[in-house]
Amino acid sequence: MVSELIPISVARELVLSATSPLGEETVPVAAGLDRFLAADVIAAGDVPPFSSSAMDGYAVIAGPAERSLRLDGEARAGSPAGQEVEAQTAIRISTGAEVPAGATAVIRQEDVEVRDGAVMLRREVRPGANVRPAGEVMRAGDVVLHRGTRLGPAELGVAVSAGAGELRVGRRPTLAVVCTGDELRDPGEPLAAGEIHNSNAVLLEGMAVHGGAVVSVNARLADDPSATRQGLDEALQAADVLVISGGVSVGPHDHVKPALAELEVSERFWGVSLQPGKPTWFGTREQKLVFGLPGNPVSAAVTFALFVAPALAALQGAATPLPPRREGILGSEISGNPSREQAVRVRLETSPEGLVAHPNGPQPSHHITSLVGADALAMIPATHGTVPVGTRVALEPLPR
Repeated sequence: MVSELIPISVARELVLSATSPLGEETVPVAAGLDRFLAADVIAAGDVPPFSSSAMDGYAVIAGPAERSLRLDGEARAGSPAGQEVEAQTAIRISTGAEVPAGATAVIRQEDVEVRDGAVMLRREVRPGANVRPAGEVMRAGDVVLHRGTRLGPAELGVAVSAGAGELRVGRRPTLAVVCTGDELRDPGEPLAAGEIHNSNAVLLEGMAVHGGAVVSVNARLADDPSATRQGLDEALQAADVLVISGGVSVGPHDHVKPALAELEVSERFWGVSLQPGKPTWFGTREQKLVFGLPGNPVSAAVTFALFVAPALAALQGAATPLPPRREGILGSEISGNPSREQAVRVRLETSPEGLVAHPNGPQPSHHITSLVGADALAMIPATHGTVPVGTRVALEPLPR
């Protein structure tokens, strides 16, 4: 257990060291979007499976211009020509159609003149012109997608091209969102004095879904020791990952930590050298992961992005759970924090020098509007004074 403030990198290492893939399942390829491959995808055959035309035109034998060839049929996509191309013949061909036997090239239809059943070639035709060779994209037996790859639309297209009808993927984690606080009310519900709407419930559920989780519980608990213990117990039983918003500090109405201790959740760390997000808590019970996030909405979003999102990727078998490193330069000066690293919500612009990061509105942890339109988190190292314009900083993705 680590109780003092720890660097973000150490906190992430502790989270990922406690995280193992949940297992595998087979899904239809059309259901694979945003899933992580649990097995390589291997091409079942050559792609394309035959030499095909890259243009609408005429299949011919390569040779000089100013030849007059007899038009001898047509090859369409899905309907190959039934005859071979000979020295004095040409076959009309559509883009994607199989190149007929005997042909060594395709001439564009713009480069010929057709009259009275004859095709006059106005340009020289070089061998292989406008022909896509069989196996040019992939060969039978090639590994075209590797285990641990996240499947986007392009990856699914490649899998189908390779002949896959089903994919072996990592199981999605189930996740419970629990928000604590007597002051919280449901969306749209009228507010009495001292009450606020529970924005974190939908915020964290949305981030969880973006991270590939299936949200099994979204509950609100009163600031009561018994209710807190019972609600957390039920959530733990229903999910692989428990995300708690609020109640993890040391105030008289913060009952989360004692309840988790009673439920035999082992604390791994409490307190990260981070602004916003200092009182972040993490623990485990067997294979279950428990995150105690701050109650302020920006703090909750930032800590989810930095700690929960990589854990969700690791649970699904991601090859690299942490996002690839990106950098940008500050477009505005930032007031430094001498004791903690800052996660500044920024919008990004491109420039000849690279990405330029501009603070996206007011940065206090209760300003939820700073998340709207933010492209990333600019990570500002702990420092005295101000961080000047042009300083190069690391950028972390912000699920949105």
